[in-house]
Amino acid sequence: MKIIVGLGNPGKEYERTRHNIGFMVIDALAETVEHTPWKEEQKALVCSFMHEGEKVLLVKPQTYMNSSGEAVGPLMRYYKVAPADVFCVYDDMDLPVGKLRIRPGGSAGGHNGIKSLIAHMGTEAFPHFRFGIGRPLPQWTVVDHVLAPFPKDQEEKVASGIQNMVKALLGTLTLGINQGMNRYNPKRRH
Repeated sequence: MKIIVGLGNPGKEYERTRHNIGFMVIDALAETVEHTPWKEEQKALVCSFMHEGEKVLLVKPQTYMNSSGEAVGPLMRYYKVAPADVFCVYDDMDLPVGKLRIRPGGSAGGHNGIKSLIAHMGTEAFPHFRFGIGRPLPQWTVVDHVLAPFPKDQEEKVASGIQNMVKALLGTLTLGINQGMNRYNPKRRH
């Protein structure tokens, strides 16, 4: 069994904000598969679908970003899923808008949602699916930046980035994390 968790904040006022890209990716993925009805479980909205004979749980924690691990840790333990089988999708300011990067694990890099996951899962060794949201404007704080919606001129990049991330998640379910990284991470130009 696998878990794919998208990080975000519950509530209408956060719906289209940069910090909610994890929720947006999960919703887009849910639209491409036949899944069970959404239900509340362990402080999260969850549904599941079958992928090549394996059950996959889609998870949107409802704890607010900085406490995401309070939902993910208990779900992982309840379903007896190893950390390496918990794919986490979240926003990353160090990547250009719409770009993605997959890693088999790693530090939180200042991301409070990931800090919470690491604390509640007891490890950094879970796949990170990072979605670029770009850097804040010079006069903006990080909080202003992540809690603002994407500007109109970035909507196309965001939409195609979401589709690419859905492909990368489904592809990595099939290929495994190492081949997934080889296939879906941007290639370095020399």
